[in-house]
Amino acid sequence: MKIVVDAFWDDDAKVWVASSREKIGLATEADTIELLQDKLAVLVPDLLGGDHEGPFEIELIARSHQTVAA
Repeated sequence: MKIVVDAFWDDDAKVWVASSREKIGLATEADTIELLQDKLAVLVPDLLGGDHEGPFEIELIARSHQTVAA
């Protein structure tokens, strides 16, 4: 089973914000992308609970942008 997670950098809050495409109720944030990955590894199995058997994959799709003065 693959869980697709979309993440974006919130420049105002200075955190990565993530939510899943699947309806498992995932919404979280973290200061760095590495901390977000660690958090997802714990949250996703908890949210799946006993409804899921076998291994699963988390696909993290991260977006960020920046404005650069010319």
